[in-house]
Amino acid sequence: MAIIDDAVSTEPGASRRRRWRGGLVTVGTVSALLAAMGLTVLGLGAADNAVANYDASSWLWSAARSELARVNGVTARVDTRVEVPDSRRHPVQVVQTDRLLVLRDLNTGQVSSLDLATLQITATTRTTPGLGVNVALHEDAAFVVDAVQGIVRQLDPRSLAPVGEPVHYPPGITGGAFDGEGRLWVAVPAEGTVSAVTAAELPSEPGSAAPPGSGISPKRIETYDVAEPSHELVVSTLDDGVAVLDRTAGALVRVQRGEVVRTPLTITGPGSLPARTSGPKVPVTVPGERKVHVIGAGGEERQFTVPGRGDKLSPAVAWADRFYCADESTGTVYSFDASGQLVDTIGGKGSTGPLELEVRENRLFINAPDSSTARVVDDKHQVREVNKYANDVLGGDPPPVPPPPPPPKKPKVGKPSAPRSVTASAGNARARVSWRPAAANGAEIIRYVVEGAGERREVGANQRSVEVTGLTNGETYRFSVHAVNAKGDGPARSSNPVTPTAAVPDPPSGVTAEARPDGTVLVKWPAANGQGNTIAKYAVTANSAGANAPAGESTKTELVVPAGELDYGTQYAFTVVSVNDRGAGSAASPVSNSVVPFAAPGAPVDLRATTVANRPGTVAVQWSPAAANGRPVTKYLVDAGGRSSEVTDTRATVDGLGDGQSVTVTVKAVNEAGPGAAATANARTVAPPRVTVTGSSATATAVTVNFTVDAGGGQATCTVSVPGEKPVTARNCASATVPGLTPGTAYTATVTASNAAGEGTAKRAQSTDPLYGIATCNNGPDGDQRTYCDKDVAGRNGNEIFSVPQQDNDKQVGWARPGTRLKAYCKRQGENVDSWIYNDQKQSSWWVRVEFEGKNYIPWAWLNLEGGDNINVLPTC
Repeated sequence: MAIIDDAVSTEPGASRRRRWRGGLVTVGTVSALLAAMGLTVLGLGAADNAVANYDASSWLWSAARSELARVNGVTARVDTRVEVPDSRRHPVQVVQTDRLLVLRDLNTGQVSSLDLATLQITATTRTTPGLGVNVALHEDAAFVVDAVQGIVRQLDPRSLAPVGEPVHYPPGITGGAFDGEGRLWVAVPAEGTVSAVTAAELPSEPGSAAPPGSGISPKRIETYDVAEPSHELVVSTLDDGVAVLDRTAGALVRVQRGEVVRTPLTITGPGSLPARTSGPKVPVTVPGERKVHVIGAGGEERQFTVPGRGDKLSPAVAWADRFYCADESTGTVYSFDASGQLVDTIGGKGSTGPLELEVRENRLFINAPDSSTARVVDDKHQVREVNKYANDVLGGDPPPVPPPPPPPKKPKVGKPSAPRSVTASAGNARARVSWRPAAANGAEIIRYVVEGAGERREVGANQRSVEVTGLTNGETYRFSVHAVNAKGDGPARSSNPVTPTAAVPDPPSGVTAEARPDGTVLVKWPAANGQGNTIAKYAVTANSAGANAPAGESTKTELVVPAGELDYGTQYAFTVVSVNDRGAGSAASPVSNSVVPFAAPGAPVDLRATTVANRPGTVAVQWSPAAANGRPVTKYLVDAGGRSSEVTDTRATVDGLGDGQSVTVTVKAVNEAGPGAAATANARTVAPPRVTVTGSSATATAVTVNFTVDAGGGQATCTVSVPGEKPVTARNCASATVPGLTPGTAYTATVTASNAAGEGTAKRAQSTDPLYGIATCNNGPDGDQRTYCDKDVAGRNGNEIFSVPQQDNDKQVGWARPGTRLKAYCKRQGENVDSWIYNDQKQSSWWVRVEFEGKNYIPWAWLNLEGGDNINVLPTC
């Protein structure tokens, strides 16, 4: 398997070229493809063309294995697997063209560019970890979009060096994907606009990208008004333009060939769009109502409901006149035809987690990064399953998928509560209104409504700070804010009164932010110039991708945002407004650096501790990953019965414990902030078995013992034995029969059960049943035959008994009258005896030891055993 080992970095001081080991796997794959196409590899350039021309494959990410798999869309099989070190269980963004493959690790922020011809990393660069940065590719153009800072920067994909000057927007943009014509579209919620950027031409050599100031830079070529300022916007690029969902107003806006078309929607909750839409129809997914609205060129055409419960729906994707919508809570993808009828259900075997749907190379690829399975859907809608861990590529089974948690109870749904902490600060002919979120009460908040100064403003659910302009200095204003969800308008809360004035302080400069291990964020700034008035306080606003909200107020030149106020793992930047003692506020400061809040991880989920059946003093521990809380989990601390260990996987085996010991197991996840909360489970090591005999029985030559076994949590094997005989295995550890015993004999049977911790035994006394035979001699029809059996006579006669197994007169001990019942013990080979007509021609060399004046022998020819006269039931003496 190829392995990413290291890479060239664009960071200062990095110069060594590092490779993916195993590149021959890919060259071989390329050679095979070329052979099938009737071509020949002529050096590296030809191999590069082969990979570029082979346009029915896609690279898919597997988080559990930390690897990429290239899936052949024609065969629905993996032909190359490549391990990416240090990314196990990390979310990774994979963007690709026929020639380029770029990865961004969301946990570390590292961006890597890969050469598909050589499976070699050509460069890496760092971005701020977490959500908020997006990578986009189109042909030979690469962009990094920093939504929090509002920066769109072009990179040379070969070296990841910047190309010219970046394009700057206000903080909190959204989008950042290419349309079919090579335009990169971003939405600017602060302005209510959508904008297109085109790439600059790349230099001829990688690493010689145009420096800043050279005049060769990406350009903002189009800007369109699509919504009121501060509305919440979602972007989906089209084949020839862009679709923008105004989540606040409930409308879809198409921008195509310079024309802006707005379509009102009949939705009752916030909608979502895929990053890219193929074809003329745009699906708008409303997870809260589990509906998809299909918008065509003439407006809304239809809507349909997605089966199931909950709101874990991914945006529906249009593909080949169908719509595919994924439910991440069940791992199911639903397929609907153009009329909205459900025509297929894909997957749904109990796996949960993210599902990635991407239309690429005339195929729909469905990837579950947390599992071993992907699927390929062709343009005829034939679905084929792909094993990303295929044994014929690498081998090995995927880690077991933990069972999904039970579905949460459906909350009661009602109108939202009033927003919290509605505050206003005055500026020069303007006022800034900020508030804390309202309680959604079971239905996601769609928008907030700000009323005051004779106006009504609607802003997005994540836009909780708005500037009201056009006010009159010296006049007092009061504002009210209320939230709206699918159930309607909630109660309003009013702000403090404010009086705009021209006497406003300066904004602070040089705002900095620091994410701290305790989950807090420290925002600092130098004191602002009050312009003759005293600065009474500072108001801090947190900006993230497509959102802003008040972070708090401080009378000092710093603010500590409490732990949990901001989402861990999400990028934030901050602006600060100075407020003087007359209540007048400055303009907002320049935006701070971006930070990603983090804290110690959450407790591991679904912790299970079990007995290891085949190892003494050992328990096995398994869990689902803990919430990382903004920084990658680097290890887990496992403690069981005082024995501690550190692991990087989500499973561990702890040994060295006592037999039959009950232990408490605790597991903690560790990240940059330190150990998190512990998860606890209990288990017991294997104990030696305990045997209980429940009964026994016997025949003349066998003893059967019935028993139960407490295996002590282990895997027990069982035997039953009697002295002098070979033990008999009890395959079901419930009963066994010891054969070949002597009739009428007392035995002590021992049951032994063994497992990894030792053995247990129990005994049972049981006698075999006695076996009898009838001394048999029947007189004949003629002459002396008629009295042959009547009595013992000199010479030979029937029913004679000897101390040895032969007819030796000196060893004869007596004669048994015909019909005498004799107790039999065992058999022994001796002299052959023929009973002739006196016992049905019975002839044998077997002799039977019987109870007759002690234990002596009678020929079997003269003794008919009861129960069928089977000599084989007797053991050998």
